[in-house]
Amino acid sequence: MAEPINLNKFRKAKAKAEKDQRAKENRAKFGRTKAEKSLDKTRADKARDQADGHRLQDDPEDRG
Repeated sequence: MAEPINLNKFRKAKAKAEKDQRAKENRAKFGRTKAEKSLDKTRADKARDQADGHRLQDDPEDRG
């Protein structure tokens, strides 16, 4: 005869496994360290400043 199974333990273990899997997916999707976020912000700021430096100034007297 087979061993009886405690269904509460089975349900809780299944729920925990699903929660762990969802957490793993979210870490891969959203998880970035503070250093990575800071580096991306610094790179974006530098690129914007460089683009602003190459922009031609608009002279209102030239308009007509």
